[in-house]
Amino acid sequence: MNQQKALKQLQELKKYGKPLRLAAEWKEPWKCLISTMLSARTRDETTIVVCEKLFKRYYSLFSLADASIKEIEHIIKPVNYYKTKAKHVLESAKIINADFHGKIPLEINKLLTLPGVGRKTANVFLSEQNIAAIGIDTHCASISRKFGWTKEKNPHKIEEDLKKLFPKNSWNQVNMTLVRFGRTHRGKKQDVIIKKVKQIN
Repeated sequence: MNQQKALKQLQELKKYGKPLRLAAEWKEPWKCLISTMLSARTRDETTIVVCEKLFKRYYSLFSLADASIKEIEHIIKPVNYYKTKAKHVLESAKIINADFHGKIPLEINKLLTLPGVGRKTANVFLSEQNIAAIGIDTHCASISRKFGWTKEKNPHKIEEDLKKLFPKNSWNQVNMTLVRFGRTHRGKKQDVIIKKVKQIN
């Protein structure tokens, strides 16, 4: 795949997606990370309401680290896998305070040491902090294959392919653009748009 063509396709695809609310909600790094952790397998609308309650109750990472697991579970119960996520949120808050002096590390290898932070979550978080990264979720993976940007199915290999294909200054646009498009258009409608965009030279 030609880089210039892929960039044109990415730019054109931006016209077909609705804005993501979650990404714009919280600018403080710790809130951004926690909300990204809680958003996995959960609708943004649900995650936003839950995080508003959580951050109102716990005003800092230090206060969150001192929370009881039962209270976190109670607050985040509407999100999927809330018991596992509550445990990960509490453990991560404690580790960040103890090992990183209360500041979220901005390096992927350090982020991956936090419970509940996988490669996708780490990359999405880094992208929100204006650090070049590409998070690979189901939308990003499937749409990338449909465009021929990758043939891989393994998320890490897809990430590597996309990083080779797109210039570094556009990495942060990839996940957001594909997720917006994937959430806005599904099935046949999605395929029709992709076919149209693929014709761009």
